[in-house]
Amino acid sequence: MQKYFLCHYDALSEGQSKGFSLGDNTTGTDNVFAVMKGGEIYVYSNICPHRGINLDWQKDQFLDPDGALIQCASHGALFLIETGECIAGPCSGDALTPVPVEYAQDGLYVLMPE
Repeated sequence: MQKYFLCHYDALSEGQSKGFSLGDNTTGTDNVFAVMKGGEIYVYSNICPHRGINLDWQKDQFLDPDGALIQCASHGALFLIETGECIAGPCSGDALTPVPVEYAQDGLYVLMPE
């Protein structure tokens, strides 16, 4: 596993999502995203399990209009923030890939496969 610095704690706000590019990602797209809900931070790979495409339609836009669920911009699938489970859409029963988070004094780190 490779450890990457994700962000400082103040970069994430309650009910907000934010995408991040890690490592040598030169595609111009974010390969992970984070959501803060209930004071907890959830990080997932930015890949829809249905079509293997990015979930966001605009920079840092991973949530539905109410900010209650993660939403795929391509086909509208909805995922629970806490588990990544798809609860509506063509990938119902599938789930987003969680990314392990490590809390440190200087901020958040993620562990990614090499």
